[in-house]
Amino acid sequence: MSVVAEFTIPTDAFALKHTFDTVPDATVEIERLATHSREWVMPFLWVTSNDLEAVERSLEADPDIQEVRTLDVAGDIGYFNVHWSEHLQRLIDEIVDQRGIVQEAEAKNGRWYLKLKFVDESVLEKFQAHFRGRDRTFELQRLYRGIEPKERRYDLTPEQREVLTTAREMGYFEVPRETQIEELAAELGISTNSVSQRLRRATDNLVGNTLTVPTPSGVPNAK
Repeated sequence: MSVVAEFTIPTDAFALKHTFDTVPDATVEIERLATHSREWVMPFLWVTSNDLEAVERSLEADPDIQEVRTLDVAGDIGYFNVHWSEHLQRLIDEIVDQRGIVQEAEAKNGRWYLKLKFVDESVLEKFQAHFRGRDRTFELQRLYRGIEPKERRYDLTPEQREVLTTAREMGYFEVPRETQIEELAAELGISTNSVSQRLRRATDNLVGNTLTVPTPSGVPNAK
């Protein structure tokens, strides 16, 4: 059965150490393409920073990048097309050769957060053993089945998923609202306080698992 593994790895063992050293407030999200070409596995970067001009300069000077092109800038978000340097391309090849499928890649505070998919746990174990001997230890933070239901993927309990979907169906999130919390409580057969708590916790879990880069324990938050 396929498994999905979430790893952290420092930038000096993966990519863009120079950029994060130069612009420490930057947050990077890689937009990947489903392609067999090594040059187009991770060709686009979304970068959030208070100083995008400094980001552009640091990306141009970063030894992990051969060429960078600014595609769009809006406020504090920049969209860049990058061609990785040969040593980074070799690392990408190595990950692919070890049968790891990169699903997500984000970074902040000098650390990468990677989500990789493997056909089964034995392949994951071989992947970890391979990189342990090459000074590129991928620190496992979370492991779950590749066919895990969406509510588990977003850390939603069945009760939280139920309250969210019911609230949406009844128009609770419409502007103006088409239903009130008392009506949700009656529909679900629980108290208004329980509805309120489940909505808050479910929303927090969704935001934390979809819109933010999770920071494992021991990794300092950006100030």
